Amino acid sequence: MIVGSIKEDLALEKRVSLTPESAKNIIGLGLKICIEKDYATHLGISDSEYKAIGVEIKNSSKEILNLSSAIIRVNCPSENEINNLKENTILIGMFNPTKNKNLVEKIISKNINTFSLELLPRITRAQSMDVLSSQSNLAGYRAVVDCVSEFEKAVPMMMTAAGTVPAAKVLVIGAGVAGLQAIATAKRLGAIVSATDVRAASKEQVESLGGKFLTVEQSEDMETAGGYAKETSDDYKKKQAEMMKEALKKNDIVICTALIPGKPAPRILTEDLVKLMKPGSIVYDLAAEHGGNSAFSEAGKINTVDGIKIIGVKNLMNSLPLTASSLYAKNLFSFIRNLYSKEKRDFNINLEDEIIEKSLIKEV
Repeated sequence: MIVGSIKEDLALEKRVSLTPESAKNIIGLGLKICIEKDYATHLGISDSEYKAIGVEIKNSSKEILNLSSAIIRVNCPSENEINNLKENTILIGMFNPTKNKNLVEKIISKNINTFSLELLPRITRAQSMDVLSSQSNLAGYRAVVDCVSEFEKAVPMMMTAAGTVPAAKVLVIGAGVAGLQAIATAKRLGAIVSATDVRAASKEQVESLGGKFLTVEQSEDMETAGGYAKETSDDYKKKQAEMMKEALKKNDIVICTALIPGKPAPRILTEDLVKLMKPGSIVYDLAAEHGGNSAFSEAGKINTVDGIKIIGVKNLMNSLPLTASSLYAKNLFSFIRNLYSKEKRDFNINLEDEIIEKSLIKEV
């Protein structure tokens, strides 16, 4: 059986689904692999590196789509690519069915078995396949690096003969995987870090990284059974806004990471709240592509309001494509290893397996 992968649209996506390392591991399962010519040359990985481990190189993406029993990719295929997929193909990637509803509906209508890995359950057995965690870790790191680049002051406290430079203060909104990595990175750079999250369970994680946890007193259970944040009540939002008023006046950099699965990002920073920050401050919105946690946030743009920079992030993984590809490819291999039966020499879509059942898109 053949696993195929074609080039993504480089204008939108620089990551790849297969690295030489992951390709070798997939071949070790007893599968064949074919990829499109110049598949990863933009990352400095030549076709010869793939050929050396037994990967077949094809000139035509259409040929790969027709030959392959399974196609692995990063993002949702284009309409033209969907047209070239054969019936009963297995398609694996990150397809964001809520955002790409029309394309995903078209894929399903062709009887394509479509697995979207951002839908994986949060269980121990799925950790090695968890694409959201692997990519969010990098996002949290990169958010701090970008902020430091834009911030026009030093971040750590410095004792000099000319006087003391105070440490920058960083507030992280949302203490999921991206938020926790942002806390850790900012602390390593010497910032004074605080964080807030609607989930009370986050307090211990934030404090273990050296951050101060800011919270709103409430009796609501804000965490789903899967460990994600729930949408908050109007009463909670009012209390949260009051807490934010004081925090924003004190902080130099705010990194927004709050998301609710399957819904637009919660708007946490209103226009009035943003304007409470000092000129020269930065709001970095990792949720911009999902509607944004902050007012004035637009995906792919830097807007300046009253001297405050609001950075709306878009395609952040394109700034770390080699590392992001390496982690994503490992996630994909783990998923394929679970899906493929060596004994049957076939893919086994076992809907009694929670990993398979949850990630298979049945309807949009």
